[in-house]
Amino acid sequence: MTKQRVLTGITTTGTPHLGNYVGAIRPAIAASQDENNQPFYFLADYHALIKCQDPELVHQSTREIAATWLALGLDTDNAIFYRQSDIHEIPELTWLLTCMTAKGLMNRAHAYKAAVDANRADGEDSDFGVNMGLYSYPILMAADILMFNANKVPVGKDQVQHIEMARDIAGRFNHHYGEHFALPEAVVDDHVAVLAGLDGRKMSKSYGNTIPLFLPEKKLKKHINKIVTNLLEPGEPKDPDTSTVFQIWQAFATEAQTAEMRKAFEEGIAWGEAKKQLFELVNGQVGEARERYEALLANPAQIEQELEKGAEKARAYAAPFIDKLRSAVGIRKIR
Repeated sequence: MTKQRVLTGITTTGTPHLGNYVGAIRPAIAASQDENNQPFYFLADYHALIKCQDPELVHQSTREIAATWLALGLDTDNAIFYRQSDIHEIPELTWLLTCMTAKGLMNRAHAYKAAVDANRADGEDSDFGVNMGLYSYPILMAADILMFNANKVPVGKDQVQHIEMARDIAGRFNHHYGEHFALPEAVVDDHVAVLAGLDGRKMSKSYGNTIPLFLPEKKLKKHINKIVTNLLEPGEPKDPDTSTVFQIWQAFATEAQTAEMRKAFEEGIAWGEAKKQLFELVNGQVGEARERYEALLANPAQIEQELEKGAEKARAYAAPFIDKLRSAVGIRKIR
């Protein structure tokens, strides 16, 4: 049976948090262990440069994210795990695709339109603060996907437009130069949990409300104790469906544990006790991986070795394919 190529990019800005783990990392690692898939997972360090121009932060985030995925059990024998910047063919493919991409298509990208709308609302020039990285980001994303002819691309709903753009760009290239690219499909899992953060809003680095995944035990407990709750006293029934504490519990608990906690909420469990149990649940699940994570950070050569192994496997696909594409567009040796 032909394996499905599944591709996921991880932008290297910030430290992985519980929301990243539940929403993206945990399902992706499970997919990496499915022999029916050929998964490609990459550290999107070129993408990081669009919003972050702090070299040390980009480097640190790359190290932490790679260590996180490896510590959590990514199967690098089945999955191809690499740094985007190690695949030199990707920027070249980006240029080939750029030359086949209509400017009007980029004008319709959600991120660009949002920036323009915000500028106009503030009375600024429409393109104030917009760099070409932000503007042409969907083309680089298309190159990431099309370089490996990925069939499936798991994304959130906000990224579906970019997959559609990749299909449009690939279709136009194929029409002009012949059939070279498979048309990728977006995969949106409506059942993936989106965790609330400390303040009740979506857990996000931009809100500063995250719970980092591999905090030491004492700091993890302290963060969980910071979760905003209402003023209901012990003994007063509490609504689990509006509680961040319960939501995070549900993302880590079994069905039986979830049912027990729901009953405890209805019976008026104290917030302090609920947070104590949440800490014990989360800490119990991430404890062993945290030890592996800390060992990897202490031995960066091991992380680099895994990334170089992944890059070698990725370039085994990319190098001959870019040669074929160069020839297709007329960039060939003179004979």
